Amino acid sequence: MVVDWQLVADIGGTNARFGVIDCATQKLVHTQRFSVAEYAVFTDALEHFLQALKTSHQLTKLPSAVCLAVAGPVESEVLQFTNSSWSLRRSDIECFFQGAPVHIINDFAAVGHGVLALEERDSHQIGGSCGVQGRPIAVLGPGTGLGVCSLVAVNGRYEVVVGEGGHADFAPVDPQEIAVYEILKARFGRVSSERLLSGAGLLHIYRALAQLANKPVLHEQPEQVHKAAAQGVETLAVNSMQMFCRVLGSFAGNLTLTLGALGGVYIAGGIAPQLISFLESSEFRYRFESKGRFRSYLTDVPVRVVTRADLGLHGAAQFLANES
Repeated sequence: MVVDWQLVADIGGTNARFGVIDCATQKLVHTQRFSVAEYAVFTDALEHFLQALKTSHQLTKLPSAVCLAVAGPVESEVLQFTNSSWSLRRSDIECFFQGAPVHIINDFAAVGHGVLALEERDSHQIGGSCGVQGRPIAVLGPGTGLGVCSLVAVNGRYEVVVGEGGHADFAPVDPQEIAVYEILKARFGRVSSERLLSGAGLLHIYRALAQLANKPVLHEQPEQVHKAAAQGVETLAVNSMQMFCRVLGSFAGNLTLTLGALGGVYIAGGIAPQLISFLESSEFRYRFESKGRFRSYLTDVPVRVVTRADLGLHGAAQFLANES
């Protein structure tokens, strides 16, 4: 029975995941996922989770510490989530937990902390070798948005450096990507990498390619495009996934050059494991390395797709362990 516990949460644009850390073992012993769309505000989902804990685990007292990993900038008093209508006020959350330490970090900072605790079995490698010990590590994750962070060695240990690299400008490489860029630019005014490298981004690619080919749009959800591509039943869906993987390879390679991430690259997030077969059969690795005079700089850099579930919750737990 859990006596003393900590609360961790990984709150993205689509799902909010909550977890219980048993302070006696430092293990994640219970998790629960909620759909963001089903709750008007964050605290409704939080209270639902806490009420469920009273029934399932007889946890009637509040946690001794809290780490909330949220999708969006976390520097202000009022935090607005990037890809959902949710927001939260820092002082209200601190009051809710009645004095327990509350840490609010970026959701991809939690992913970074989670990467540091991965074992070899928790990822699938696509190309490269072992990575250079002590050199920076890049972490990215297409999901509801496109998360980015980096791990930098400081005094013999890696520190997580949070960024918003997913919102950097998209850099098209070939004529087809340029044509897709022009369509998205006409629609959005500015085209970030996230406009393509996310769930919604896959749908943007699919619709743009349909427009260019003068073909009907058969799918309205990214999951449908992915399924059709996986089954090989629609050329347009297959081409969309192939472009998604090419663009992801280019973006990951650019990030590696920018950070000097010779320690390796991790692709994380909820959809990452579903991408493995597409990444391996596409031009992902070619585009990752296709950087002209710096191709040899990238040849040995390993790219690993994270397969461990609930990485953000494990990362939030690791953050709390580091704070204690």
